[in-house]
Amino acid sequence: MSLTQKEAYRLMLQEYPDVLNMDDLCKLLAVSKKTAYKLLKDGEIGCIKVGREYRIAKAHLLTYFGIV
Repeated sequence: MSLTQKEAYRLMLQEYPDVLNMDDLCKLLAVSKKTAYKLLKDGEIGCIKVGREYRIAKAHLLTYFGIV
């Protein structure tokens, strides 16, 4: 079975909720919190800020990966 890149990323993200928190993002990208905050603050990954915390929609990760 051959998967397209889009299908592969969707399968990879399947175990995560539709809206990720910072811990989920760090685990998924295998980066430190400092690096994850930099990606968000530089606008490389779209997010919304709720109170003092960031929320990242899976769709923004697909855009970051160049899928959507």
